[in-house]
Amino acid sequence: MEIQEKVLLKDFTFWRIGGPADFFCLPTSVDEVREALQFARVRGLPVTILGGGTNVLISDDGIEGLVIGMKKLVGVTTEVRDGRVLVEAMAGAGKSELVKIFLKRKLPPALFLCGLPGDVGGGVVMNAGVGEMIVPREFVEITDWVDVIDINSSSFDLNRFSRDQLQWSYRHTNGWQPGVVVRAGISWADQPDTDIQSKVKAATKNRLDRQPLELPSCGSTFKNPPGKKAGALIEEAGLKGLTIGGAQVSLKHANFIVNINSATAHDVRQIIDRIKSEVKSQFGVELETEVKMLGR
Repeated sequence: MEIQEKVLLKDFTFWRIGGPADFFCLPTSVDEVREALQFARVRGLPVTILGGGTNVLISDDGIEGLVIGMKKLVGVTTEVRDGRVLVEAMAGAGKSELVKIFLKRKLPPALFLCGLPGDVGGGVVMNAGVGEMIVPREFVEITDWVDVIDINSSSFDLNRFSRDQLQWSYRHTNGWQPGVVVRAGISWADQPDTDIQSKVKAATKNRLDRQPLELPSCGSTFKNPPGKKAGALIEEAGLKGLTIGGAQVSLKHANFIVNINSATAHDVRQIIDRIKSEVKSQFGVELETEVKMLGR
């Protein structure tokens, strides 16, 4: 496996923003992830895991140490057993792969998954989900187990955690750290919904109409506060269309910050800070970012 130096990370994020990694690699197997971790351990380097790049803002000054990109750690297998569709997916496999499997069998998980970019590992780590009140709507509902490399063990042991061993919350999962998520077991009852294909088609059209998917973004920037919608608060604060540098609060959906002209992480951070300040001042609500900040 090649470990490169000074690799620009903007090419590995949906926002198209980010400076260089000191060291960077793209493992294709669990053993290559271990190889990368050993490289970092021997040199005393911090390690950052970069999944699908959908929900991260990487510093313009890059990331110190070793960045392990997961986009080539792919592969999905499927079987039907005891009335359930069982899927084993590597962490770098796209959520779109799961959509294809569940859509082919006309199963409900296809509906919430069709609105989620990124990879399976990120879906587990973030407990990714959608705002619509549908079943299922979050990764906790479809995940049976997760395989994690223990970064503190001498030989980087692989441990399997069942769903019940983990603590799942809104856009976050605990109990598997410290480690690297490399594989997940996904399942759903093999009970077809004959309307699922039309529901997925309608949901996809709705998202295309409501969300600025034609421009680079991280998806939703802020978590929805209890009982409220972050996008509605931002819009009511008069911030739709706010532009700083190459970044803009989307004119289509205010919870999206889009890259309209070679935006920098600094541009985006300024908009995030302005939004938090205005929403707090006008409505007394503390917005919390869904996007994760990485790097220097």
